[in-house]
Amino acid sequence: MAIIITDECINCGACEPECPNNAIYEGGIEWAMADGTTLSGNYTLEDGTTVDTQEKQIPVSNEYYFIVPDKCTECVGFHEEPQCAAVCPVDCCVPDPDRKESKEVLADRQHRLHLK
Repeated sequence: MAIIITDECINCGACEPECPNNAIYEGGIEWAMADGTTLSGNYTLEDGTTVDTQEKQIPVSNEYYFIVPDKCTECVGFHEEPQCAAVCPVDCCVPDPDRKESKEVLADRQHRLHLK
């Protein structure tokens, strides 16, 4: 499952530099699939929407840091545990109960985001 940042976030920013997928953004910041990945061209999101990887998308939250679920791999392929949760001082980086994903799905996403 992807990680989400709850509204208990204090906007400290500790999580953002820890994300190997560049999936974490400050509230109100537009994001793109290409940010911090090797993606180019078009990419199909989990909901079936196809986007240009360079195209800026609307923020998931305007009030506090957020994680783009289509870029989150729970650090699979990089670390043993989600680094955002490990460094969060208020424990607001938690598994998204609405987005249960297997390790295989997360590993596949990691490979698609970071072609070698």
